[in-house]
Amino acid sequence: MDFRLTQEQKLILESVKEFIKTELMPLEPALQEAELAGRGHEFPDRATVKKLQAKAKELGLWGINTPEEYGGAALGTTMTALIGMELAKCFVPFNFGGNADNILFLANEQQKQEYLVPTINGERRSCFAITEPTAGSDATNIRMTAVQEPGGDWILNGEKIFITGGNEADFCIVFAVNDKEKGARGGITAFLVDRAMGWTSRYVPTMGSWGPARLNFNSVRVPNRNVLGEVGWGFKLAMAWIGNGRVLIPARAIGQAERLLQMGLEYAQQRVAFGNPIADYQFIQGMIAESAVEIETAKWAVLHAAWKQDEKLDNRHEASIAKYYGSQVVGRVADRVMQIHGGMGYTKELPIERLYREVRLYRIYEGTDEIQKRGIAKNLIKGTVRLGEWD
Repeated sequence: MDFRLTQEQKLILESVKEFIKTELMPLEPALQEAELAGRGHEFPDRATVKKLQAKAKELGLWGINTPEEYGGAALGTTMTALIGMELAKCFVPFNFGGNADNILFLANEQQKQEYLVPTINGERRSCFAITEPTAGSDATNIRMTAVQEPGGDWILNGEKIFITGGNEADFCIVFAVNDKEKGARGGITAFLVDRAMGWTSRYVPTMGSWGPARLNFNSVRVPNRNVLGEVGWGFKLAMAWIGNGRVLIPARAIGQAERLLQMGLEYAQQRVAFGNPIADYQFIQGMIAESAVEIETAKWAVLHAAWKQDEKLDNRHEASIAKYYGSQVVGRVADRVMQIHGGMGYTKELPIERLYREVRLYRIYEGTDEIQKRGIAKNLIKGTVRLGEWD
């Protein structure tokens, strides 16, 4: 197998690294100050993000995985994962502009002009809303209702929770039950719902810097033209959206783990105890070695899943492995690096404790560890995946 990147891919990654170094890394001290003031989830603000995205666009870093017909670069999932790894090495949360939720590309032409294109252009902001207080891992258990008036609008009632970007979005992709008897097989519909139609949101405090929202729909009227896809078949769209995250989330985890390990390496070589740098001691070397091995292993699990997606092969099994293992690895690396730093690692003077809290989320959202293991085991037990297969 040839694992080498093309010259074009190398140039793109170099541009990404240079942008991170010159534009994002200088913002890290300000992020740390915001975190100490309890405003970490608000940093960077929308104006700063738009300015950074505009600078990146001048360098050609725009629409990383957006089809060329919409002005994107269409670099594919593997390159998107590699770029995500690089971005995650910086503590400042940032994504290049020119993107939209993957399922929005399945919208009809009218919806594309009203929702997809403005989102790609940065004029609108969306959020994906399926999780409810009583429906997390079991997304088929959602209770939000959608009742259609005779030949007309839909009336939505219910609540969504832990919605990323829900406080900032001006429209949401929301899933509701239109036929309880049919359930996920023909009874759940996806809707494009403007905030102006009446739904509200409020911030949900969490242990990390993630700032999700609780959304409330109280008899929200939605035009029939705002159904995304086919009536009753929204659950399939939801799974397509979640499946995409099961590759890109662990890619981010790998980048964070690499940055943490770099911090651990530097500190271990500088910190002197009992007359020697602590990097000379075997316990510390063991933590460094274990972290390096696990990061490398997780990286190839992610890239294999991404490659299969680019090849239009079924990558659900590999994506579950990547999501499960990558989420575990970054947590263990964060714990070891905090241990290497000792008491300083536990303080808010360093970003380690913030990342320690932040990465714990990866084992919960977009499919918990338990859901990933359940799927992996069932695939093997049923024989839909055989040990030793590559593609």
